[in-house]
Amino acid sequence: MSKQHATSQHATSQQPAADDTFYPGQDFGLPESGRGSVAGWSRRFAALLIDWIACSLITVAFFYHPQAGHVASVLAQPRPWTPAVFGVEDWLLTALTGVTIGKRLLGLRVVRLDGQPVGLVRAFARTLLLMLVVPAMMMDRDLRGLQDKAARTVVIRA
Repeated sequence: MSKQHATSQHATSQQPAADDTFYPGQDFGLPESGRGSVAGWSRRFAALLIDWIACSLITVAFFYHPQAGHVASVLAQPRPWTPAVFGVEDWLLTALTGVTIGKRLLGLRVVRLDGQPVGLVRAFARTLLLMLVVPAMMMDRDLRGLQDKAARTVVIRA
């Protein structure tokens, strides 16, 4: 191996990669871990699942009743009201408190990047994109889906 090639190879191996020190939320001044750090996707998905189950139970309790004592028929029926209940729950709770039922149970919170309350309009846009599913699955390196980018929000550990 030539001396010049060995020197250039040594020089490149000592240079740190630009993304070696990056962590989600760093660009927003959030901590790397603990309270106030960006929530991981698995915890966010679990909160979403808890919200969906809660909304399904609310839908069954208020919109469906067993006929002639057949409780199993309620569970077998399609529940078109569940997405509507989920949308209203996510929209209002996110707008007013920054947490849904699932986020509260798992210690998560939705916050605006400028520190202001999320508000009705931003929460509505966020919920609409979340319910379309695909935008929520398209995350950037800060673990923000398109719904968070549109609303200028981030989900953090509370």
